[in-house]
Amino acid sequence: MAGAALPADDRLAQELLDGLAEAVVTVDPAGVVALVNAMATDLLPELTPGVDLVGCQVPALAEAARTGSDTFETEHHGRRLRGLRRPLAAGRGAWYVRDVTEEHARTDALLAERSRTAFLARAGSRLGLSLHRDQTLRAAVTLPVPYLADVAVVVHRPAPPAEDAPHWIRYATGDSGPVTGVTGWRTVESVPGLVEALDGDRTEPSPWLDAELADLAEVLPTGFGRPGTVLISPMPSAGGPAGALVLARRPERPGFDQREIALAREFAGRAGAALAAAELYGEQAHLARVLQNSLLPPELPRLPGMTLAGGYRAAGDSLRIGGDFYDVFPTGEGGLLALGDVCGKGVGAAVLTGRVRQSLQTLRLVEQRPRELLELLNRALLDAPDAARRAQFTTLLLGAVRREPGGGLRVRVAGGGHPAPLVARAGGGIETVRVGGMPVGALTDARFVDAEVRLAPGDLLLAYTDGVTEARGGPTELAMFGEDRLRQAVASGAGLPPAALVERVLQLVDEWLDGQPHDDIAMLVLAAG
Repeated sequence: MAGAALPADDRLAQELLDGLAEAVVTVDPAGVVALVNAMATDLLPELTPGVDLVGCQVPALAEAARTGSDTFETEHHGRRLRGLRRPLAAGRGAWYVRDVTEEHARTDALLAERSRTAFLARAGSRLGLSLHRDQTLRAAVTLPVPYLADVAVVVHRPAPPAEDAPHWIRYATGDSGPVTGVTGWRTVESVPGLVEALDGDRTEPSPWLDAELADLAEVLPTGFGRPGTVLISPMPSAGGPAGALVLARRPERPGFDQREIALAREFAGRAGAALAAAELYGEQAHLARVLQNSLLPPELPRLPGMTLAGGYRAAGDSLRIGGDFYDVFPTGEGGLLALGDVCGKGVGAAVLTGRVRQSLQTLRLVEQRPRELLELLNRALLDAPDAARRAQFTTLLLGAVRREPGGGLRVRVAGGGHPAPLVARAGGGIETVRVGGMPVGALTDARFVDAEVRLAPGDLLLAYTDGVTEARGGPTELAMFGEDRLRQAVASGAGLPPAALVERVLQLVDEWLDGQPHDDIAMLVLAAG
């Protein structure tokens, strides 16, 4: 204890000191070692009675004795030691030295695990947000540098239609950004373990030392030199190997330990899964674009004696396709107009939309009377092999337009469960063309209704889907846009060209929605002229 005298019996004092779990070194007033216990003999064999601490062979302790410091910490004989000085009576002192090697090891392990967890969390976040193949590859090579390696390279097979040659992307400490390139299979085959990794070999990755890397030099940074250690890990995925991750360290950096090997393997697995997900997303996006291009409303043809304009808004923001559509087909007498709304939305509705449009394209060649064409289309949809399982239908308006000698238009409109079109007269007033009928593709004995309307010069006919009237919004509470607001919008746009009227109605609906989700919207406006 500090300030207490040692027992007068040196033998008893030695026995007491030897029983302690920490090293004890006592010194006289001149700083010369007087007693050492058994633990001190084990940890500090250089200290024996009679040794002057200032000149002893334990540098950290000698420095503390010379400067009068009461503490020291050092590495000695492979152990981590921490010392604390306490004064004793009569100017003497005692150094208590503990072996903190295991304590440091536990602390280092905890810090390493925290660092590993933080790295994987950061990697998971970056990789999870990368839905594009190139972005995922960039993340796969930038994340490990410099945490795991001085340079990271991903060797991968490119997505079609690129040539089937090994591609690589590399990032190294000090680079401004990843670098990409193409190599040959000879280079890949010359690197031990790389072909196996590209084939999805899931054997335990291990450091690769003392290998000839001349052929790998082309994918390493200029001036990097011979790596000290190289670690190759497969990048597995559910659909097969996504590539191989090559991590290289400079010679002056320690090699990979087992914990780092396990971390690299786990990171490579996550990167492989992210790359496979990005490739799948890319394929789906490509298919979606193809589908979108085939189903987007077409550019309207020019028909003599009439003006046409269409408007379209899909329900989804990510994929501009849905269940609403319009089409215009030239005929010998004028044209055939079609505007429909397939039940549902998204890709499922878009597929049926494509089937309806394709069927109309074919059936119009044999029948151009609207009501009779609806009957043929109804039969064709119900005869499809998956009609019973699909349980989908469409509402539809078909209009056969022909010019009149006086400059107007005669339109015969047939309805299949669709909202009635509106006619805006040039002299004022809004009329409803009463066509109802039953949805197309729902019942074998469905009945359809047609009506005829004449458009004088300046008159407009507006056909629309229920996405317009059922748009929910409003300044104070959610309410439907409704037919009354639509009629007012059409009346206020009387005299406008068809394209201007479409834009006006869409603008008013957008303002009403004010960012709220909505159903698909389609409109078609016809005028004489």
